[in-house]
Amino acid sequence: MSKEQKEREPLFSTKNIKLLTTPLNLSNPITVQVLGICSALAVTAKLMPAIVMSISVMVVMAASNVVISLLRNGIPPRIRIIVQLVVIATMVILVDQVLKAFVYDVSKQLSVFVGLIITNCIIMGRLEAFAMGNKPWPAFLDGIGNALGYGLILVVIAFLRELFGSGTIFDFRVIPQGFYDFGYVNNGLMILPPMALITVGVIIWIQRYYTRELIEEN
Repeated sequence: MSKEQKEREPLFSTKNIKLLTTPLNLSNPITVQVLGICSALAVTAKLMPAIVMSISVMVVMAASNVVISLLRNGIPPRIRIIVQLVVIATMVILVDQVLKAFVYDVSKQLSVFVGLIITNCIIMGRLEAFAMGNKPWPAFLDGIGNALGYGLILVVIAFLRELFGSGTIFDFRVIPQGFYDFGYVNNGLMILPPMALITVGVIIWIQRYYTRELIEEN
């Protein structure tokens, strides 16, 4: 067995597993790093668009991380940001075309926000901070992990907003008619952007309160 084989790190070593799990909590892009807030406010009035946006970001982030990692040694430092933007833009265009082809109604709901993935600071941050200095497999895991952390918050916010704002989940009514007969009214404020911001703030407060010591250590 060669020295390189002995030193080869397992695909799912403890270090690599942390790349997937840490962004879900201790380094969550939204609740800890406070990145990607705009899309968290814009596409979370309904659960389906939030899920589709989360998957789209995951595909773009994972693919872009791998591409940049593969090219990292050949990218001149002076143009690295331009190269990163070109890679992200290419992935976003591909994802946008797939959405229009297979989930056109959801694509219409997401509107310009799919295109704005190009400017998502989470993706740019991971390319610059991680993919530029690591091999493709860890870069891939880092992209997946951060996208999962981002998507988790989007889904939680969208679930709460659709449930209390519209009384539905995936557009299926889940609050019994009897509640409405007794005077229950959907909270229209929940589907407005200000309530999305308040919901994000509450989630950040809860998450940081229960993990404040661990966050400080990291």
